[in-house]
Amino acid sequence: MRGDRVTWIYAVERAVKNNVPKVEAILKEHPYLLDLAMKVREGKTEVLRNLDRYVEETIKSVEKSGGRAHLVSNAEEAKEIVSKIVGTGKTIVLGKSMVAYEAGLRKHLEAMGNDVWETDLGEFLIQLADEPPSHIIAPSLHMTKERAEEVMRKIDNELNNSTHEKIAMTARKFLRDKFIKAHVGITGANAVAADTGSVILVENEGNIRMTTVLPEVHIAVAGLEKILPNLQLALYEALVQAAFGGLYPPSYVNVSSGPSSTADIEMKRVSPAHGPREFHLVLLDNGRREAAKDPVLWESLLCVRCGRCHLHCPVYRVFGGKWGVPPYSGPMGAMWSAVVYRDFGPAQLCVHSGGCREVCPMKIDIPKVLEELKKRGLKQ
Repeated sequence: MRGDRVTWIYAVERAVKNNVPKVEAILKEHPYLLDLAMKVREGKTEVLRNLDRYVEETIKSVEKSGGRAHLVSNAEEAKEIVSKIVGTGKTIVLGKSMVAYEAGLRKHLEAMGNDVWETDLGEFLIQLADEPPSHIIAPSLHMTKERAEEVMRKIDNELNNSTHEKIAMTARKFLRDKFIKAHVGITGANAVAADTGSVILVENEGNIRMTTVLPEVHIAVAGLEKILPNLQLALYEALVQAAFGGLYPPSYVNVSSGPSSTADIEMKRVSPAHGPREFHLVLLDNGRREAAKDPVLWESLLCVRCGRCHLHCPVYRVFGGKWGVPPYSGPMGAMWSAVVYRDFGPAQLCVHSGGCREVCPMKIDIPKVLEELKKRGLKQ
């Protein structure tokens, strides 16, 4: 236990040193990002105030583009739908998705007899270690480079005193074969555009691009709060998330609108082409509709999952991923533990430093939300 504690202190200090000055420099160099963030807040607020209408519009748009949309109430329904699409005995590659983790999809599909692999490096590390994520965009943040190498020896026992680059290359070599063999690719969504049914995914590794294009079937699993009124605002959200996460410009922004298609013969658009034959969007409620109607908790649904609040919070820097219910940790995780798990316990640990509110791109008054959750928790 003491070893884990020491490792966490080293890991979080390195993350703060690498990330915090980087985000500040990005926002100083590209000040338009602050304007985009406010436009995203306005768009998300509009959707949350008219959620049923935008969910209906999104479903119609997905079907218009040749995909299939599935609205599910809870994690069990999400697993049931995905199980029917996937079947058994398949190779499945996953892009990083907190909603897929929330629904317990990976372990459920593994239990059904499928060969399932996380392809984001951080998620791959915690899959190999069989540990929960410790940060919303850097799930293996609790691992130092030395610990990451130790975990990676499960697939290459010759690793010794490796660089960051060597560890990343080891994962690349192992996962290439999985991408080629994969029958199904499952991703989350940084945003979903109601007017086109498009799923927007921002990334740097290239794993999501291959997960969405190489398999015959692409399934995107997203929370209802990921819907924005139109494609323009959905793309803005991807840029804002990348910038406030400290990775701007992102290496890739992916737009998936239905299955693959071509219009190269007489300009008639037909499907499929080289990419997936099938596209499915699974929209998960799991407490989000109820939260959208809550006079205080609704603000938590504005979160773009950049993870900036974590590194500015003294409580998170002590407890790490243990503060919250996985995959939701840190200040935003204390809110989201209440939204999807009805667990008010994590909010009790907030010391109201206010750092989270100051750095949040959506200007969510996180201390105010957590104060209300503390009161509700004490009444239980």
